Amino acid sequence: MIDFSIKHVDESLEPMLQNKIDFKTKPTGSLGVLEIIAKQIGKVQNSLEPQLLNPHLIVFAADHGLAKEGVSAYPQEVTHQMVLNFLGGGAGISVFCKQNDIKLKVVDSGVNHDFGTIEGIIDKKVGNGTNSSLGDNAMTNDQMNQAIRNGANVVKENVGPDCNIIGFGEMGIGNTSSASLIMHYLTEIPLNQCIGKGTGLEDDQLAKKLRILENVVSHHGAIANPEAILKSVGGYEIAQMTGAFLQAASEGKIVMVDGFIATAAFAVAAAIQPQILDYAIFSHQSDESGHAAFLQYLKAKPILNLSLRLGEGTGCALAYPIVKSAVAFLNQMASFEEASVSNKAEA
Repeated sequence: MIDFSIKHVDESLEPMLQNKIDFKTKPTGSLGVLEIIAKQIGKVQNSLEPQLLNPHLIVFAADHGLAKEGVSAYPQEVTHQMVLNFLGGGAGISVFCKQNDIKLKVVDSGVNHDFGTIEGIIDKKVGNGTNSSLGDNAMTNDQMNQAIRNGANVVKENVGPDCNIIGFGEMGIGNTSSASLIMHYLTEIPLNQCIGKGTGLEDDQLAKKLRILENVVSHHGAIANPEAILKSVGGYEIAQMTGAFLQAASEGKIVMVDGFIATAAFAVAAAIQPQILDYAIFSHQSDESGHAAFLQYLKAKPILNLSLRLGEGTGCALAYPIVKSAVAFLNQMASFEEASVSNKAEA
């Protein structure tokens, strides 16, 4: 396991940031969540004039052995087909990144497919999908550590110091099951409150999914250590995203958390290094039924609630313009004094 070093942000600048925000030409607190985001980014960058530079979004893709047990409405082949769609520019995340000038990177973390020499894919494959956690650990300890290292190296090798904000997304048929299991183990919330319909299961299929995941929990028993949870029920893309979150925060970058699966990866990262919460912006609350409770567990306040459940990092890409607006008002909006506008009347 890499020894990540993430520092708590310096809180000493907060009073000055709050003062700057409060004396903009607006009623106190009237920009709501934008004010919270502006203050957070200012503290992360230790600056009264923070900047967002060269935003990136990284999608990690991998297959899950558990998918073969019938927990998804889609066949496993969809994982590699969607990776090709990302590279071809036809996926939702491809469109939204292009719209918002976000640089998109796609990582093969462990897809059950040989992509050969296809241009544009970052090869960090640990294996051709995990084992089925129904009867085995999803991965070995060595594979889990390699996946975390690979995720960290994706950030080190593919995102330069000129980038200071990164969103993370995923693709992997069956990975809502893995995320549900991670949520259950980390939060101790009952499993039936951690699962949802994923890619669109019908009620009878959802009941089958719950039975399968209950059998997984019965097989593995109690697990508390975050790395052990990853090893037992995680996915290569989730483990790599965990490493990427930790590496990005250790470099002082802002990390944007996408939906349910990305939140599972982030929650593992936060269990390893709680300081990472200082650097995180939660883009949205997804329509996956367990996500609201997962966010509440993390004491996270998401920016959007648009009933999204696509994954891919789409929530990050859609929320990014709002994050830009938070920084823009902090830097460009006039103060009462600058605009010669009267502030509150004296009591």
